[in-house]
Amino acid sequence: MHVPDHFLNDPTSATTAVVSLAAVGYAAYRAREDLTPRRVALTAATTGFVFAVQMLNYPVAAGTSGHLMGGALAAALVGPWLGVLSVTLVLLVQALVFADGGLTALGTNVLLMAVVGTLVGWAATRGVLRLTRGRGAAGAAGVGALVSVPVSAAVFAGLFAVGGTVPVPVGELVGQMLSVHAVIGLGEALITAGVVGLVLAVAPGVAAVEGVARSAASHAVVPDAVRSAASSTGVGAPTATAPAGAVRRAVLALGSGALLAAVVVSSFAAATPDGLEATAESVGFAGAARDHAFAGMPLADYGEAGGIFVGVAGLVGVALVVALAAALTIALLRTRGRAATATVRP
Repeated sequence: MHVPDHFLNDPTSATTAVVSLAAVGYAAYRAREDLTPRRVALTAATTGFVFAVQMLNYPVAAGTSGHLMGGALAAALVGPWLGVLSVTLVLLVQALVFADGGLTALGTNVLLMAVVGTLVGWAATRGVLRLTRGRGAAGAAGVGALVSVPVSAAVFAGLFAVGGTVPVPVGELVGQMLSVHAVIGLGEALITAGVVGLVLAVAPGVAAVEGVARSAASHAVVPDAVRSAASSTGVGAPTATAPAGAVRRAVLALGSGALLAAVVVSSFAAATPDGLEATAESVGFAGAARDHAFAGMPLADYGEAGGIFVGVAGLVGVALVVALAAALTIALLRTRGRAATATVRP
C-alpha cells in the first residue's frame, strides 16, 4: 500500500506528514521506556525482516497482489512504539533509496502503515489475548494483522475522499479498497502468525506479545500486580529478562529469514499490481500518480532501473534498515541513560 506522489493534494499530504511526525516522535519518546541492549538487537533484526518480506508480493486475485505491511508483526515482536519506529525506517529507506512510495507521500505512508497499521494491529492483538486469557499469542498476532490491513485501507480511502487529486465515486473507492485489502489481510495474518509462532518456539520469552499474554492470563488472579507491572514496563515486553541465548536465537532466525527473503525469494515475487494500484486502475485515479523523483537511480524499483539483480538490491536494503534501526535505538538508549543520570543528580 505504498502511496505514490500526487494521489493526494498538497494540503492533505502536508497534514499527514505533520501527524506522522508527531506520532513517530511520541513513539520514540515512549520506546525509551522499554529499551535494553537486547531489544536493540531484536529491533534491528525485526526491521530487516519487515523490509525483506515487504519485497515479496503474493497473488490475492486475478491480476492483483499484496505484500506484508508489517506493523502488527513488528509490534508483536518488539512492542508498539519500537514497532512504529521499525516500520517507519523501512518506509524511509524504500522511499529514498528504492523509489518505492512517493516523497511527498512519505508522511501518508508512515501514517497508514507505521502508525495505523502498527497501533491497530497491537490493539487488536491485545484484545484477542484478553478474550482468550492469554492463550494463542501467535494466533492473536495474526488476528491483529488481519484487522490492521483493511483499517489502513479505510484510512487511505478517507484521506482520498477529502484530498484526492481526482474526483472518484467514494462508495466505489471504499468498497474496492476494503474488499481487496481484506484478502491481502489474510496473507498478512498467515505470515504474522507463522513468524511470531516460530520466534515463540525457538526463543521463548523474547517477543513483546508474550508479556501481554502472561498479563492477560494472570489478570483475573492478581489484577493489581499485573496492572502495576504493565504500567512500569509500558508494553509488558519480556525481552529485558529473557536469556541472552534466546535473544540470539530470535535475532538469528529473523536475520536468516530476512536474507532468504531479500536475496533469494524476492526473485519469485508476484509482478502484478498491488491492492492500491489495482484499486486505482479500477476506480480511475491511477493516472494521477507522478513519477518518483528518484526513479532513475540505480536501486530504484529494487534494482530494475539500474539493471541490478533484485537480490543484491534486497541485501543492500536489509543492511541499510538494520544499521539505521540499530543506530536509532542505541541513540534512544543513550538519551534515556543521560536522562536517568540527570534525574538522580543532587
